[in-house]
Amino acid sequence: MIFGMAKELRKNMTSSENALWLYLKGGINGLKFRRQHPIGIYIADFYCHGVKLIIEIDGSIHNEIEIIDSDKTRQKELEELGYTVIRFTNEQVNIEVEKVLREIELTIEKLFNQLNLKPIQ
Repeated sequence: MIFGMAKELRKNMTSSENALWLYLKGGINGLKFRRQHPIGIYIADFYCHGVKLIIEIDGSIHNEIEIIDSDKTRQKELEELGYTVIRFTNEQVNIEVEKVLREIELTIEKLFNQLNLKPIQ
């Protein structure tokens, strides 16, 4: 069921998700990314298995109280499983994608250091 939902989400990505995917699909620091990837009962917008990094792109619905609470619960559960979750808004991706990409790169570098890994060349 969740794999079918992920497949549908891949077909119907938002314009912000599509824009970021153009940068992520080639990888960063030698790491590959997956889009709309199932993790347990959740579907991550983008996922990098090499460092267990989840990237979420949030639209305006994520400003609603019940969604904020749901996002907090979801993020806490994923972090308890050892994942790192970073979030960006649609506006951040659309207006300052270079800054978003730099933050992703810095997060990957931090995770490499924490995991005592060397970047892939």
